[in-house]
Amino acid sequence: MSTHSFPVRIYYEDTDFSGYVYHAAYLKFFERGRTEFLRDLGIHHFKLIEDGVAFAVRKMEIDFLGAAKIDDLLTVETKVAEATPVRLVLDQTIMREETVLTKARVLVVAIKTSGGPVRLPAGLRALLQGES
Repeated sequence: MSTHSFPVRIYYEDTDFSGYVYHAAYLKFFERGRTEFLRDLGIHHFKLIEDGVAFAVRKMEIDFLGAAKIDDLLTVETKVAEATPVRLVLDQTIMREETVLTKARVLVVAIKTSGGPVRLPAGLRALLQGES
């Protein structure tokens, strides 16, 4: 099972009045990590949309274990925990060097751009299963 890594620098806009990263900003970082993971596999959101398919986060469990602050360089790690015909489960971690700051388990489903659920396309599923 391979792990994808994506760097994130913390800017002033990511912090709250305390100088630490605002908790909702971690959702942005996880999203960027998932998008770059898919992009590196050759899966592009615009191509999926052309095919009438999009991804939707169905469920996300997050553990906040530490705090990042302005100018920190973090790494978002993403790996496939499970890929089935109807769902994708990803484990994601945000780290500062070797220190785990935030962990998430994300359940992603495919939907039709016209509305309603759809099975993950077979080619896409094969790529993702190769990563699990």
